[in-house]
Amino acid sequence: MARPDKAAAVAELTDKFRSSNAAVLTEYRGLTVAQLKELRRSLGENAQYAVVKNTLTKIAANEAGINLLDDLFSGPTAVAFVTGDPVESAKGLRDFAKDNPNLVIKGGVLDGKALSADEIKKLADLESREVLLAKLAGGLKASMAKAAATFQAPLTEFVRTAEALRAKVEQGGAGTPDPAEADAE
Repeated sequence: MARPDKAAAVAELTDKFRSSNAAVLTEYRGLTVAQLKELRRSLGENAQYAVVKNTLTKIAANEAGINLLDDLFSGPTAVAFVTGDPVESAKGLRDFAKDNPNLVIKGGVLDGKALSADEIKKLADLESREVLLAKLAGGLKASMAKAAATFQAPLTEFVRTAEALRAKVEQGGAGTPDPAEADAE
């Protein structure tokens, strides 16, 4: 029979797995309390970093429908539960791991898909969501400007042609027959 405190811990972890769009498992062996505090700050407001018990976390992940991480629950484990932009949190973990080699990224899950440590590092190399959206908006704006110029080109060409004809008529119409002369012949 499970103890009430363990059942509550499993329920809390299950809720965190369900409410997060990403979770990254790390090994924190050798990090001081001050370094863990610094890591939590570097992850930003959209991620929560928690030291967890492997057995309880494995049960919670399975209850949340995530059974892809079972082989990662060994050694001292901490999980970064990400509710916002996973790229930002992955960058925070990667950058902290560069400065503190005791932090080892084991793997994780993103929207129900398992990620290896290398895939999380690739995710960290992506630009943030805001930058990608800004680039998309810039590309769409450029496409619209190009379309507007394409639609405006025939009208501009027509105006230039009409202006050239008007200037030619004002110069005396050299090279164009006068309709009154054509009737006289």
